Amino acid sequence: MNGSTLASDARLLEKVRAIGVRHGVDYTDDAAVTALLAERRRILERIQRGPLVWWGALFLTAAVFWPLLAAAFPALAGDPLLSYAPTGPLLLIAVACFTVVHVRWKRELTQGALTGYREVLGLARAHGYEPAHIPAWLEGRTPGVSEKRRAPVPTYPRVDPQAPDATVRTDDSPTVPPVPPKPEAVAAYERIAGEGGWHDEVGWLLLFAGGIGPAVAVSSDEPLGLAALALVPLAVVVWIAGHRQGKQKAALRTEAEAYARAVVAARAAGAQAPELTPASRELLDP
Repeated sequence: MNGSTLASDARLLEKVRAIGVRHGVDYTDDAAVTALLAERRRILERIQRGPLVWWGALFLTAAVFWPLLAAAFPALAGDPLLSYAPTGPLLLIAVACFTVVHVRWKRELTQGALTGYREVLGLARAHGYEPAHIPAWLEGRTPGVSEKRRAPVPTYPRVDPQAPDATVRTDDSPTVPPVPPKPEAVAAYERIAGEGGWHDEVGWLLLFAGGIGPAVAVSSDEPLGLAALALVPLAVVVWIAGHRQGKQKAALRTEAEAYARAVVAARAAGAQAPELTPASRELLDP
């Protein structure tokens, strides 16, 4: 939503300026808004990928696998307290780490200038100016995982179109870029974009299970545990399948991303462009 669009409606411009005064940001200044969004996004990403996230993942992994590892050692397997009791504190620490991260992320997302920008987008919609694209991170969505909006763009009552003489035009360019037709490669990408994504996790689980089985067999004199070694080549097969699927997506991704950006640019210029599919929208929110 560029500044010229906001300034094209006198009633909308007045409301946008009032929001800008409240948050100390000129939302009609494209350069300032671009810098603001880039800075806030970097902050949110640092919070989501900071040390607390890694510590939480480490403690959660330890809590899940502690009973399995304990079973491989006779000194621990014979003591139920040592086999299972550490799981509780490890889980509590992991939950505490993730909770602190979520609280910091939510506070950064829902306070300050980002709140004002979402208000601006909501008002623009109410006045008939649909944003070309709303990034998933701005609303707290996780593409491909959850479409829940933790900080949605607010909805305001629809405003009747203004009279022609009340229009303040600042963009005198009548040129509207054409909407490109959807290439077959883009349609193919959209069909397979939601597939896969589980190969790495399943491969590691199979490899881990394939390593635990022999350890249990050696510690308990139970030869059947050696059969778990068959899971190791299965893990390799799963990884190869995931690699092939990833290469196929990568081959189609460039053209699909170019198409998505062309559609967004056409909509931003006022063209009647089709809605992007969720798979194409995710390309704009890497």
